[in-house]
Amino acid sequence: MSQLVVRCFSISVDGFGAGPEQSLADPLGKGGTALHGWVFKTQTFLAMHGAGGGDADTVDEGFAAEGFRNIGAWVLGRNMFGPVRGDWPEAAWNGWWGEVPPYHCPVFVLTHYPRPDLVLSDTTFHFVTDGLDAALARARAAAGGKDVRLGGGVAALREAFRGRHIDEAHFAVSPVLLGQGEAVFAGLDLPALGYAVKRQVQGEGANHLVIGRA
Repeated sequence: MSQLVVRCFSISVDGFGAGPEQSLADPLGKGGTALHGWVFKTQTFLAMHGAGGGDADTVDEGFAAEGFRNIGAWVLGRNMFGPVRGDWPEAAWNGWWGEVPPYHCPVFVLTHYPRPDLVLSDTTFHFVTDGLDAALARARAAAGGKDVRLGGGVAALREAFRGRHIDEAHFAVSPVLLGQGEAVFAGLDLPALGYAVKRQVQGEGANHLVIGRA
């Protein structure tokens, strides 16, 4: 049965999933890149970006690889797609990743502004203007029985937890303090929403926590 999962979501020790002031120069916000140091060394990450090598037999690599298994569709908040705000410009932004995105399946992008589908390589981006519930329904239909991965950002993650949509979430807690930015758990009472920590594994570059339904 298809599940809604969060995989490889990096956060700081003080609970931030992105730094402040996202921009073209700082796509993860000020200081946000440091949250992902654990995954940059893995074989999975390097292969996604057309490079060889990387750590193959590590805890971090295991979680990185697991993040892409059995995924049939993705849902992304608009900030995960790019730094553009407001209506889409005539010379439209087409994402951070160039001509070959790392998704290789349908992706549903949350936005308030309509835009035609965008096809890049074997990934089609669908821009959903009628909210998270609609995006999840379309993603599940497109996933063909596989899981749907919610890629963030932080606001989309919080909304999905509040709606009890998430079946399982893997957080990689990096040894970094940001001090400010996008607070992942702000306003969330996860136990009251029916969630508990199901697994904890110390990796080479991050502490991996899996939160699921209690």
